[in-house]
Amino acid sequence: MLRLITGIRGASGFGSASTAEEVTHGVDAAALTVIITGGASGIGLETTRVLALRKAHVIVAARNMEAANEAKQRILNENRTARIDILKLDLSSLKSVKAFADNFLALNLPLNILINNAGIMFCPFQLSEDGIEMQFATNHLGHFYLTNLLLDKMKETAKSTGIEGRIVNLSSVAHLVCPSEGIRFHNINDKNSYQDKVAYGQSKLANLLHANELSRRLQEEGANITVNSVHPGLIMTNLMRHSAFLMRILRVFTCLLWKNVPQGAATTCYVALHPSLKGVTGKYFSDCNEYKPSKLARDEVLARNLWDFSNNLINASQKIIDK
Repeated sequence: MLRLITGIRGASGFGSASTAEEVTHGVDAAALTVIITGGASGIGLETTRVLALRKAHVIVAARNMEAANEAKQRILNENRTARIDILKLDLSSLKSVKAFADNFLALNLPLNILINNAGIMFCPFQLSEDGIEMQFATNHLGHFYLTNLLLDKMKETAKSTGIEGRIVNLSSVAHLVCPSEGIRFHNINDKNSYQDKVAYGQSKLANLLHANELSRRLQEEGANITVNSVHPGLIMTNLMRHSAFLMRILRVFTCLLWKNVPQGAATTCYVALHPSLKGVTGKYFSDCNEYKPSKLARDEVLARNLWDFSNNLINASQKIIDK
């Protein structure tokens, strides 16, 4: 907590006050192609801007295409050499996730980095079009499916180029606020027991478990791809639109704990690009330094159960779509 408040730098040489530009200074990403979900607003937009500044080719996966094109133009006005493309993606829809993956693969581009950044937070109870609780569907399941659909392309790119692939899942310290069992496999869609903050914490725990299990599987394969999770910090963005009034009150009493957007994007950019993290996988980062997540987040059995559960949800939804 003291390190967060004071901005004292950790072992990485960076800390809570570091910005995305600072942690990527001197990095040449010209050879890299990156997909970032939700890269048109909030810390996703800053991540897009800084990755493009470091010369990466950035594919922004966005639900609102008009807003995404406006964001792209703002970046181009500042950086005329930025390489940014936009493809439509609604993570709450497995059909949309599949269409996005198909559209990207049809471009025949390499894929070095996947940043699973987009998300929703503290929203009222709602089911996705696939009949799955909306925070779990958007924050975890959509990213789980997207990653699986793009994984072969990432393996192929890493093998043909010799450049390590990196997958970054945006989790949160909110993974601590989850059901006692971690993931409610048997009543994931139960409206009566729904609590918006607990459901959000569950989805963020799922992001961590997904990253850890995928990291384990890729290590077993010997694939040249790392998978890590990050907590960006407390940042006032559109993510908090369902609880903006509450968060503004909270911010008055916890003002020293909050970051601005450039600071909020720093850990993502650090884990995605920094050369010191070559070969580092299955870890959790906050303030650009490695931290130990909760006991549940480190539960290998829970991670494997979530993997199977997620695949079963996707398979069941695909059968309905195919009918």
